[in-house]
Amino acid sequence: MSVLSRVQSMASTILITPKGGLLSNAVHLPYRNNLFLHSPTFRSFSLSSSPISPEVCQVTQATKNEVDVLLKGVSDRNLIEQIKHIIDMANRASLRREVLHTDFLTPPVLNEAMVALNKLADVNAIPNGGYLEAERCRLSVGHPEVLRSVSDTVAALSITGNFGYQPPTHGDFLGSILGTGIAREKLGDILLQACYGEKGAQVLIVPELVDYMMSSLDKVGKVFVSCTLIPLEELEYEPPRIKTLKTVESSLRVDAIASAGFKISRSKFADLISKGDVRINWNTVTKNGATLKTGDIVSVSGSGRLKISEIVTTKKGKYAVELIRYL
Repeated sequence: MSVLSRVQSMASTILITPKGGLLSNAVHLPYRNNLFLHSPTFRSFSLSSSPISPEVCQVTQATKNEVDVLLKGVSDRNLIEQIKHIIDMANRASLRREVLHTDFLTPPVLNEAMVALNKLADVNAIPNGGYLEAERCRLSVGHPEVLRSVSDTVAALSITGNFGYQPPTHGDFLGSILGTGIAREKLGDILLQACYGEKGAQVLIVPELVDYMMSSLDKVGKVFVSCTLIPLEELEYEPPRIKTLKTVESSLRVDAIASAGFKISRSKFADLISKGDVRINWNTVTKNGATLKTGDIVSVSGSGRLKISEIVTTKKGKYAVELIRYL
């Protein structure tokens, strides 16, 4: 009998624990100076307030062993820990026949989590980022009998203001929102309106923080703004403008390739890394010697991002790299 089957066979025993009850999934906004907004992405749910029996412990340990098999091939330690939380959440949701939701996940976490969850027969997983091309998505998990569609897990806000001839960037909008105390994982994509945001932006967010953001965000940069709740159908998504370029380098180090893609010196790029302004696949880079591979996305605070489209080894042993720069 599989681990998941044994877990399900215990469901009735676990769920009828006297006076157990599940922790409430309701969210209450706290005072401004003690925000819950930076709480961990994944909430902890206890199965029971009663002591946990040895039988339950054995199943928990077995589940961990099964998770290791599901994550075989994933090397990033931080990525592994995040996906383990999602798998644990999915198993709990399936066991209780309820639906649980993550916060917004980055594409690498979402992709690897979907691969792992698709191997579990009694777990359904549905991503939702508010629109079809969304990068950052929330993931709803539960038993297939319960989770068949997802709604109301993402809300959209329109931010408008008199931006004039100095429209704010994506980073300006993000920085101002984070300045209110809202954690990044509570936010989805930020869609600039018009080419450079001169008409404002549309922001995806967890529904429980809509009222808070509408009352807290009053400025982006030096411009006063207003926030309005809009239907998801009114989102205006435009594919990003891109530019393709090529470079030939002796190594696949991030400081060599990305400095060429962003057209800045390697010494300046090294400074950006030391400041924590460089990320590979949404993870902060700490070493200049980090290597890149096809499909990696490198982002630099205030400068945008680029994607490693193709890597070809030349006859002289160097690397011809095709880059896609997002403008």
